[in-house]
Amino acid sequence: MRLVVLGSAAGGGFPQWNCRCPVCTLAWEGDPRVRRRTQTSVAVSADGERWALVNCAPEVLSQIQAVPALHPRGCGRHTPIESVLLTNADIDHIAGLLSLREAQPFSLYATGAVHDTIRANSAFDVLAPGVVDRRPVAFGVPFEPVAGVTAEIFPVPGKVALYLERGEVETAAEGEQTVGVELGDGTRRVLFIPGCARMTDTLRARIEGADAVLFDGTVWRDDEMIAAGVGSKTGRRMGHMAMSGAEGSMAAFADLRVGRKIYIHINNTNPVLVEGSPERHATNRAGWEIAGDGMEIAG
Repeated sequence: MRLVVLGSAAGGGFPQWNCRCPVCTLAWEGDPRVRRRTQTSVAVSADGERWALVNCAPEVLSQIQAVPALHPRGCGRHTPIESVLLTNADIDHIAGLLSLREAQPFSLYATGAVHDTIRANSAFDVLAPGVVDRRPVAFGVPFEPVAGVTAEIFPVPGKVALYLERGEVETAAEGEQTVGVELGDGTRRVLFIPGCARMTDTLRARIEGADAVLFDGTVWRDDEMIAAGVGSKTGRRMGHMAMSGAEGSMAAFADLRVGRKIYIHINNTNPVLVEGSPERHATNRAGWEIAGDGMEIAG
């Protein structure tokens, strides 16, 4: 199984188009300690010829262009991308679908709730029903998004997409709106969890013993956006665990047996994006890697 990180940033990418927070400022000024990142998506394959995307970022076209294995081959219309699997209905995970509208057959996997959200927006009708096969998936039922790769979704504490919020929002609900994905090839287990509001015993049991976990690394500290002067919400309010602190994800993973621990979906304000920063050093000392666009996990 081969997995390629197409994008590693949280919503808005890095640097964010309208942001001069301390971390984005480094990117705008060309500081070599930071790397530009597109919004989170990964591609997975068992044979390097046929691929599935997990989430479909707004930058999907440039992401495809950056990975030769995803380029069309032969003459006429072709793509090695056979399916797309969605973990939620966030804009940064579904907007790229609008760029895959050129009468190209592929399968679209998502929970019933996420399919309902997409169906309710007529813009997504460009994915014609006779061309794009919309397939609902359920918890605990494995399926093959591409030959040789088994996927199984599982509930992760989180919330509905921002544009679906109404009234008081439950930020750590478990249901079809936010899921993680376990990918396997019969010998290895890789978990992709780009959004998670808190650790649960059930989630810990799922993670234990995995060969690799790509986990929500949105913010370093819960009040990070407030402290940076670019927002009023905490990480928890946005449906994301902080990385640091007694209730953070590094502490939650401390006694879990995991082959590789990789942070993904990293917000533009997060100082771990800066190579050599105290936060990056602390993350590495705890056994974590920071995902970057183009990172590959093979085995």
